Amino acid sequence: MTAFSKADILLPKNADMEKWAVVACDQYTSEPEYWAETEKIAGEAPSALRLILPEVYLEDEDVAGRIEAIHGNMSKYLEEGVFTEKKDALVYIERVQSDGLVRAGLIGKIDLEKYDYRKGSRSQVRATEATVVERIPPRIKIRNGAPVELPHIMILIDDADKTVVEPAGEVKDSFEKLYDFKLMQGGGSIKGWLCSDAAAEKALAVLEALGDIDTFNKKYGLNEESPLVYAMGDGNHSLATAKEFYEQLKAANPGKDLSDHPARYALVEIVNLHSEALRFEAIHRIVTGVDVKALMAHLTDVLELSEKPAEQRFTVVGDGERKTLYVHKPLSKLSVGSLQTALDKLLPGLGGKIDYIHGEDVIERLAAADDAVGFLLPDMGKEELFPTVIVDGALPRKTFSMGHAADKRYYIEARKITE
Repeated sequence: MTAFSKADILLPKNADMEKWAVVACDQYTSEPEYWAETEKIAGEAPSALRLILPEVYLEDEDVAGRIEAIHGNMSKYLEEGVFTEKKDALVYIERVQSDGLVRAGLIGKIDLEKYDYRKGSRSQVRATEATVVERIPPRIKIRNGAPVELPHIMILIDDADKTVVEPAGEVKDSFEKLYDFKLMQGGGSIKGWLCSDAAAEKALAVLEALGDIDTFNKKYGLNEESPLVYAMGDGNHSLATAKEFYEQLKAANPGKDLSDHPARYALVEIVNLHSEALRFEAIHRIVTGVDVKALMAHLTDVLELSEKPAEQRFTVVGDGERKTLYVHKPLSKLSVGSLQTALDKLLPGLGGKIDYIHGEDVIERLAAADDAVGFLLPDMGKEELFPTVIVDGALPRKTFSMGHAADKRYYIEARKITE
């Protein structure tokens, strides 16, 4: 059985959708003004903002009160009929990104029994980057006691022939349209349709075929015992939280049949890796509060860095200069993996703080300080994702980003997770 299936999907009815939909909670974590403006836009109207905890507030003193309010709002929205429920459904969406490109997806549920975020996993659903387990407990506090979930999880499928998501788009005009509106704060716009039973069954049948082990091994030239069908794109820690919560539920109810429990599943969007709208961008590194000469000397030693060309490389930014160095003693399959592994090894002894930055201009600005050095990394090719995860397991954290913050998933759909 494929891990992705139809779900009972909650949608707001009679809501101002531009006030309802808000961006993923893990975005704009250094920009409280973004969330203050979101608060202002939502006002007193029903909004997904009342059902999530933006991570910019995660360290606030009143975080426990915020979580309690979230649970209360969820129950209130259910009781007051804010939602309508589409039973046993798949939703086809088209998201117009801030760059004008259209990203298509299918929303349904993923089976957490078929997901394992640990490195070396051989499950159908796998993490693409290292999961920071310390980030899970605060999120479990939100899920524990929550009657519904709102996902910002995007899962990728490697469907070069465009046989799963795209066919639904070809017949969408025959579907019931669910929504069509602009997303707040420069998020582009989005349309959603309820897939017909025939279109949904066709997509699920093709996903089943993609998971056939013989087809999988032939495709990648491997001899694996189990296929990787679903690779995490965004929301890695949210899915890990859903998994951990479900495992805790099983542990607390020994002997109870939880095979049909709603918490066994998580609502997700699946997107084709080969979508033209999906762009992989490097996430760069800045190290501050460090003796730069000492750090570079140690890095040069550990990675055997030089200006002689090699397969792996990165550009060092500091002291008003840029210099591209090549790795002759790689510690990973990718440049970012070798650098991250070396920094993780060296920084505890040298001091300094590492941060993860999207823009080269920000790296240039931050690296101007005497005790700072930036590292610009090459973009990762999309075609490298599945083969690398299959062979190496989860990639180092913050390996790649799919688009800008404004293009991340917005919360629209929800799903009940209690019996």
